[in-house]
Amino acid sequence: MTRAHTALFRPAFARTLRSATRFAVLGGAAVALAACGGGGRPRTELQAAQLNTIGVNAYLWRAALDTVSFAPLLQADSAGGVIVTDWYANPTNPNERVKVTVTILDQDLRADALRVAASRQVSEGGNWVEAPVQAATVQKLEDIILTKARDLRRQAISS
Repeated sequence: MTRAHTALFRPAFARTLRSATRFAVLGGAAVALAACGGGGRPRTELQAAQLNTIGVNAYLWRAALDTVSFAPLLQADSAGGVIVTDWYANPTNPNERVKVTVTILDQDLRADALRVAASRQVSEGGNWVEAPVQAATVQKLEDIILTKARDLRRQAISS
């Protein structure tokens, strides 16, 4: 585009920008006035078991991310509800490593909306060999995530 073309569009752009600014100011004022009319603080309603500004339940998502934060993340897809950690070896036990996958299956905050899977490997002769994961370990991770998610929900409702 030449300077002449740019000069032609500049006044129209300025008018559009002024109109958009006026609209934004008037819209903001209308919202502010609407909030003042109730005689008290504006009230926002949170659905007790659903909060989904992302593809899955936000409380479960945040709680799951917090719970598996001990390990480096390999994948975190909030739209699909999948969190995958990379292998993590506890410094006190470097001959064992774990990998965790958390799947959030629903937009509701429910126990059946969460699935945790874990893989475990042990070092034998310099090679990593698959080892069983105790069911109680996976259950404990699920319980921690659910408890944190419920706490987050309670905090959001009470504030």
